[in-house]
Amino acid sequence: MKATRRTLIAATLLAPAVARAQAWAPTRPTRFVVPFPAGGATDVVARVLAERLQDSFGQPVVVENRTGAGGNIGVENVVRSAPDGSTILMGTTGTLTVNPHLYSNLGFDPLRDLAPISMAFTTDHVLVVNPAVQAQTAQEFLALVRAQPGRLSYGSAGAGSSTHTVPELFKLAAGVQITHVPYRGSAPALNDLVAGNVQMMLDQIPSAIGQIQGGRVRALAVTGARRSALLPNVPTMAEIGLADAQATSWGAVMAPAGTPAPAIARFNAAIRDALAQQPVKDRLAAAGAEGVASTPEELATYLRAESAKWARVVREARITVN
Repeated sequence: MKATRRTLIAATLLAPAVARAQAWAPTRPTRFVVPFPAGGATDVVARVLAERLQDSFGQPVVVENRTGAGGNIGVENVVRSAPDGSTILMGTTGTLTVNPHLYSNLGFDPLRDLAPISMAFTTDHVLVVNPAVQAQTAQEFLALVRAQPGRLSYGSAGAGSSTHTVPELFKLAAGVQITHVPYRGSAPALNDLVAGNVQMMLDQIPSAIGQIQGGRVRALAVTGARRSALLPNVPTMAEIGLADAQATSWGAVMAPAGTPAPAIARFNAAIRDALAQQPVKDRLAAAGAEGVASTPEELATYLRAESAKWARVVREARITVN
């Protein structure tokens, strides 16, 4: 009887939200803006979700790549769009919670000018070193760095990228000095790591996994809360004693601020349904991403925490962009 009563109460509380979501439906195509070029994990996840949203809504959902300025151009396009449910954004760690602390002239605030819909995916980073580095474990690497402050270097995809901010978080957590060498993208940085021109990277796992499996770089630690299924023998940052270095790159679906609550609820329900489907999970895994849904409220709380975290990293590491 108690279980039945709890079920009835839960259903009663959930009914208004379900009704709101069912009451709204798009009457024209939806633009799904991705602030990065086609082909990356962010774009792949958006296209997979777009297909499912289109099936759910019975209206076209068109992915639109608007690139430039570290993703700011695409984000601003959504911020300036009508809040009527016809435009959504695939935001990321950098565009939503790092860039506001890097660019003083944005002219908009993602947390104020965008409405959270749902988390979409996460990807972790992995600490990789050139095989010539005399360290078989993360602890040995830390000892080596501490014995030679500033002599070892790491490559990144450029100032302000996740492959720059995540290593800076690592440096702060470990209290070590490693020299930053920026490149025009993760691929050339990883190539120089393989060549031995830099000694380490904290690259996203999907980008680095091929070089790890080929033995051209050595994986020492991952940044997620748990070990990666792709690298089950590689410890987490918490396991090596650096819990404060935990970091995850992620994507989240947002809408212009002021988008009606029924539209937000309908998008959220459709995204949650899509991410629960095994074919979707498999396609995201093939891109190196893990589908993760949330409520709008959970996402709002997470965004505030991530913004505070990366504000500290940008400030304490004195990260600037050209």
